[in-house]
Amino acid sequence: MPIETLPYKVRVYSNNQVLIPARLVRSLGIQNLRYAVVRIRIQDSEYTLHVKLLKTRYTDSRQFTIPKEIREKHGLKANSEVEVIDIRPPESSDQKMVAPREAGSTALR
Repeated sequence: MPIETLPYKVRVYSNNQVLIPARLVRSLGIQNLRYAVVRIRIQDSEYTLHVKLLKTRYTDSRQFTIPKEIREKHGLKANSEVEVIDIRPPESSDQKMVAPREAGSTALR
């Protein structure tokens, strides 16, 4: 079943990252965000994370990494389940949008 709304439950990948599906990214209008504030629930604990949204080359889906301290505290491993409660732009407007890249640009992604 496609995920288009929050909250949603998802499994942690082996690289300690969590997927934000492309349909959800589009429905939230966050395709151009580089950073986001994400609220997650692990077991009975909630965390607000300031994360970098990692982009795939060909789809709108995004991934973010759960910090090591949180993974260790809850014993998160690959295939552990977390609930993503909320995703929103950061408060600082200078980090909110990704500037369009020009052809031939050598800027880092």
